[in-house]
Amino acid sequence: MNKNKKDVKIETEKASVMDEWPEPIVRVQSLAESNLSSLPDRYIKPASQRPTMTEDAPASTNIPIIDLEGLFSEEGSSDDVIMDKISEACREWGFFQVVNHGVRPELMDAARENWREFFHLPVNAKETYSNSPRTYEGYGSRLGIQKGAILDWSDYYYLHHLPPHLKDFNKWPSSPPTIREVIDEYGKEVVKLCERIMRVLSSNLGLNEDKFQEAFGGKNIGACLRVNYYPKCPRPELALGLSSHSDPGGMTILLPDDQVFGLQVRKDNTWITVKPHPHAFIVNIGDQIQILSNSTYKSVEHRVIVNSEKERVSLAFFYNPKSDIPIQPLQELVSTHNPPLYPPMTFDQYRLFIRTQGPRGKSHVESHVSPR
Repeated sequence: MNKNKKDVKIETEKASVMDEWPEPIVRVQSLAESNLSSLPDRYIKPASQRPTMTEDAPASTNIPIIDLEGLFSEEGSSDDVIMDKISEACREWGFFQVVNHGVRPELMDAARENWREFFHLPVNAKETYSNSPRTYEGYGSRLGIQKGAILDWSDYYYLHHLPPHLKDFNKWPSSPPTIREVIDEYGKEVVKLCERIMRVLSSNLGLNEDKFQEAFGGKNIGACLRVNYYPKCPRPELALGLSSHSDPGGMTILLPDDQVFGLQVRKDNTWITVKPHPHAFIVNIGDQIQILSNSTYKSVEHRVIVNSEKERVSLAFFYNPKSDIPIQPLQELVSTHNPPLYPPMTFDQYRLFIRTQGPRGKSHVESHVSPR
């Protein structure tokens, strides 16, 4: 069907809006290094969103920690105890930590420290990789394109790992000298871990172990990395490093800063500060898996608090469906008594929300529920 002139004009206007940020970009690192005594208004959250104005869980509370050693035997059989722990974590928490996951600790440390070195480069050296809201690929300092929005206290770097045609080493930093090689190997190893966990998620729902992977597009999935840099903040009680949100994609594998806590997960209307286990990954369910499972598995709100004494670096690896495949509850999981909760939508369509509006709790996945 041919598009009329009005449709073409609207699409052109949307494309031009997505080509540029609505205001000049200010690097949070530059603000932090200017020895501010107060926090600029653009970073002061409304009182209801500030860390000190919400109820926190007891300090001893943590998300589940699951040891994956022996998850898959050489014969291919699975360990039922580990499977059950993962099932409970996905249904009740949406978050869990994994140890003995198969990724070398030395590689994890090298990945984090290479990125720390990158963010310690002069700001001008990083501006070569400055990004736009169209793809977010490169060096950035904001999410969403709403003019006048209250911003988060963080800078980041976003890059593609899969599909292969989007993986462009020229858009990856060239300094420090080992960063491209390390991050390429790191990405390949984390993809293997994601594939293993996807098999568990399928099996735990009584499905063929490849069902989730097939729904994502088989081998034609998307995978990308966002490295978060949270500088010291002069008034951390007024700001957030990353506002509350659930991840729009499929599954996230987070390599946290092992020296500084910052990630908080919402459970039963309280915020739990995650205490990272040494050389553990933090796994969380994204909206696409919540949709595929017809809300059996939960994507959960989380946010990042900041620190007045220490910077923080974390690596969030997003494992996503092929961007143009409609994602909807799997047929095997719906019935007349358990109807599908969500209509079909491609990941390309779905992620436009966070790219334009920025992080906003669970408002997007909740607004996506089919009308009754």
